[in-house]
Amino acid sequence: MRNTAKITTAVLAAGALTFGLTACGSGDSSSASSDYSGPLVVAASPTPHAEILDFVKTNLAKKAGLDLEVKEFTDYVTPNTATEDGSVGANYFQNQPYLDDFNKKNGTHIVPVVTVHLEPLGLYSHKVGKVDELKSGATVAVPNDTVNEARALKLLDANGLIKLKSGVGSEATPRDITANPKNLKFKELEAAQTPRSLDDVDAAVINGNYAISSGLKPAKDALVLESSENNPYGNFLAVKKGNGKDPRVKKLAKLLTSPEVKKFIEDKYQGSVVPSF
Repeated sequence: MRNTAKITTAVLAAGALTFGLTACGSGDSSSASSDYSGPLVVAASPTPHAEILDFVKTNLAKKAGLDLEVKEFTDYVTPNTATEDGSVGANYFQNQPYLDDFNKKNGTHIVPVVTVHLEPLGLYSHKVGKVDELKSGATVAVPNDTVNEARALKLLDANGLIKLKSGVGSEATPRDITANPKNLKFKELEAAQTPRSLDDVDAAVINGNYAISSGLKPAKDALVLESSENNPYGNFLAVKKGNGKDPRVKKLAKLLTSPEVKKFIEDKYQGSVVPSF
């Protein structure tokens, strides 16, 4: 059985409230904790992040002298706010474009420590078996957060379904589409809701972690899948600025990029999650 603390909606709300009350007083890295005693508490998405951390906890941490505690979060906001306010010591769930956007919009001071893996974004469907079978006027669900929506649209662009304005970056929206030969319609949803939309839309672009946790196998089930080559969306261990010197964080960073973890990722996820080290 996985020894992992699961966070309820009520606790998530409380954490967000706590962040709102304390954010004004946590604006610089000098507030980072220097108390490195006790377990290192890491906030993580359930799949694959918490699973990878659980492998480290069970198989590698004790020998390395690391007391590791994993807390699961199902959203993309609370892990950062909890890291900022000190409720957790680190998090593992996000990529650099998402973090840059989050820090900018929320005044947080989260920084990456080490990149561990990539979860290729994919287009999935319960209605068609091939991407060219999507009919004119088909509805495609996409994540509604800034970075993942842009990433989803770039995936569709790369596979010829739409064409985006030249030079558009990580803030692309459907308004930046310059050609839409199938007249696709877009349904913007919270990223966690996209797998549940598959029965209601013609196709959905789904983040790798949510695809896997919903029983999908990205390497097998995706109509099209993001390329891992030169991909900027690797997921990393992150901390509040100033906490990278925590010896517990350094130990975890080393373990997360060990040969044992690489083999675990390759064996367990069979190409649906790709090591980035």
